[in-house]
Amino acid sequence: MALETTTLVDRVSLPTAKRTVRKYHPVNWLGFFQGTCLVLVESAAFAASTLLLVLGLPLFVFLLLAGWDLGLLFAQLGNLADHYRTAEPLARHFFAADLQIGFLVGAGGLALFRLPAFLRRLQRRLDEGPRSHD
Repeated sequence: MALETTTLVDRVSLPTAKRTVRKYHPVNWLGFFQGTCLVLVESAAFAASTLLLVLGLPLFVFLLLAGWDLGLLFAQLGNLADHYRTAEPLARHFFAADLQIGFLVGAGGLALFRLPAFLRRLQRRLDEGPRSHD
């Protein structure tokens, strides 16, 4: 009769130390640099065009009110300049503050209005990947 010395615990395989497999993915530094440059250029173009739109809007309104006549436009600007020059310092300060607030609200509102289209365009350009120059 054979003596069997294996038990139930002996039949369960013991956990062994597994070697960790490092999945090394090298960083594509050129692609990262190109993507960063694209984002910076597109963001600068977006900011510049937004600011130019906001700054050009008062000129458009003045020209519209003057009936596209430059003589009337400069007459209106002269009238505005005369009123500003003769105003009290406190009134000048409030006028300047109102213009600054109006500019910031206009620029922020226009930027928020244009932001979804800008982000879609930027995402599309980033998804295209690097272009090859054949």
